[in-house]
Amino acid sequence: MQRRQDETGWQSAKTLSEALPFIQRYAGRTIVIKFGGHAMGDAQLTRDFANDVVLLKHLGINPVVVHGGGPQIGSMLERLSIKSEFVDGLRVSDLETVEVAEMVLSGAINKSIVAAINAAGGRAVGISGRDAGLITARQKSKNLGFAGEPETVDASVLKTLAGADGGYIPVVSPISSSVDHNALNVNADKAAGVIAAALGAMRLMLMTDVTGVLDKDKQLITDVSTDDAQSLIDTNVAIGGMIPKLETAIEAVKGGVEAVVILDGRRAHGLVVELFTDHGAGTLIH
Repeated sequence: MQRRQDETGWQSAKTLSEALPFIQRYAGRTIVIKFGGHAMGDAQLTRDFANDVVLLKHLGINPVVVHGGGPQIGSMLERLSIKSEFVDGLRVSDLETVEVAEMVLSGAINKSIVAAINAAGGRAVGISGRDAGLITARQKSKNLGFAGEPETVDASVLKTLAGADGGYIPVVSPISSSVDHNALNVNADKAAGVIAAALGAMRLMLMTDVTGVLDKDKQLITDVSTDDAQSLIDTNVAIGGMIPKLETAIEAVKGGVEAVVILDGRRAHGLVVELFTDHGAGTLIH
């Protein structure tokens, strides 16, 4: 599953005949897209993302959007004078923090993405991991408070919404439920990974604030196997927030997702470049 490293952009598919093989490759398949990072705070990038997602739907691909909101949660916690801590790139969620996270993620952010997709001509429906038993999670560790680790996924609601009969574009907040129905703050990358595996997605796209996975010399790695991805973690080449992204990618591929891509959400139409050109964008994990 190697690909060229030249960079010619989306314009490389100048005609429909050139783009057609890429479109046919994904037709009828599910693509799970984690939308996050600072791109969500940029109105133009959000509009570009919404247009790209609607394009996928019009081309017969079934996109499912899972969103994060770390910067927005951080801003709200700061406004409320609630201290925020991180351990290995994951936010420590006490009761106050998880309440704020649910308010921000399942409320303002979720509905803003739904509105953007609908404005672009799509039919988006916003839900959270708590709806219809989508994600049941357990407390990740006492050190992380109400941070959750996904345990089970019931993707039937997504299949109903995104399938041919439904025709909707699901937009999922990662806030999930414990077995006793309390809210747990699940990392959005992890939520997207387990959802992609449960849906048998062809691709999981993790859109973030970096160009992709970097080597020890800070150069972009365009392709990496799951074994090599684990080695990047074990040798401390991958640090901070890249650790859960790579862990998610490894678990998703082992769970049946064909490949995972970590790409820069700040790049206009990077999603389209990745899917519809042979050089792609970011790092492909397979």
